[in-house]
Amino acid sequence: MSATSATMPLAQQQAIIDFLCRVSEAQDVQLQTVKLLTGGAIQENWLLELAIIGGDYAGHLAVVLRSDAASAVSASHSRAQEFALLQAAFAMGVTVPEPLWLGDKSVFGRDFFIMRKANGIAAGHRIVKDLGLGGDRELLTERMGEEMARLHHIQPPNPNLAFLPMPELSPALQGIQGFRQFLDNHHTPFPALEWGIRWLEINAPQSTELVLAHRDWRTGNYMVDEHSLTAILDWEFAGWSDRLEDVGWFCARCWRFGQFNNEAGGIGSRAALYRGYERIYGQPLDWQNVYYWEVYAHVRWAIIAIQQGERHVSGQEPSLELALTAHIVPELELEILRMTLNHA
Repeated sequence: MSATSATMPLAQQQAIIDFLCRVSEAQDVQLQTVKLLTGGAIQENWLLELAIIGGDYAGHLAVVLRSDAASAVSASHSRAQEFALLQAAFAMGVTVPEPLWLGDKSVFGRDFFIMRKANGIAAGHRIVKDLGLGGDRELLTERMGEEMARLHHIQPPNPNLAFLPMPELSPALQGIQGFRQFLDNHHTPFPALEWGIRWLEINAPQSTELVLAHRDWRTGNYMVDEHSLTAILDWEFAGWSDRLEDVGWFCARCWRFGQFNNEAGGIGSRAALYRGYERIYGQPLDWQNVYYWEVYAHVRWAIIAIQQGERHVSGQEPSLELALTAHIVPELELEILRMTLNHA
């Protein structure tokens, strides 16, 4: 994420200072830097560089304040829920920004939480092309597999994640039900997506095991420095699912940023990803259903892209980025047809 020129209202800054003094038990807190970060279409992220006087956090502390943006969508988790997800992942040893404090609307009118700032670059188009980022690419890809497997050790029931709905059907069929409901109620037909959904129905794996899945684990949603991974980001869509949903989403062609030969996220090989996953999982895994979840990823991303484009067209949120996102739908439809026409 990079900074923009937007400014935070002084009243909001003072409210945050008062909040930080209270939760950190500090004598005083000074906001030395306040910058709005780019890259948050659904949430708003502010970089805060703090000088804290007194208390356990005395000294300099760089944090990110994450709150709802004007464009927040109902499908994403609340900030309190995302904070709980970060806490669960952090406790399991997943490389995430350390969650520090949770605040509500009483502070400045919006729910928010504060996490320790992670250093590095998240821009997917840069990561896949700049070999000076992330260190050795096969080791980075193995690390991705390890991190996924650590997250997937979290399974229901989990009292701290009781807000996550349990699928009534298998994870695949539960998602398909939502896809079909969206298209059935849409004013425009999308026959290629209907074809893809039918293929997904016919070939759906009957998963019985549920794990905590990130459900948006892709290049662009993690940070790296020049050495390695520094943080997995954007947990607002996490939920109980098949462990292979994350693997398929990460490997999907639509998330390789043009580096199609690097099948794991545009950065490395499937073999490295699978090797890292199995190292933490502790036993060999049957990977044959990853292909299914890659088709699923293209259908899901196409529907999300339609929804994002409509937010622009409706005037709800005029945005060049959202408008351009809608234009990738035909490309996704073509890939869905390519993947399914000759694959039983």
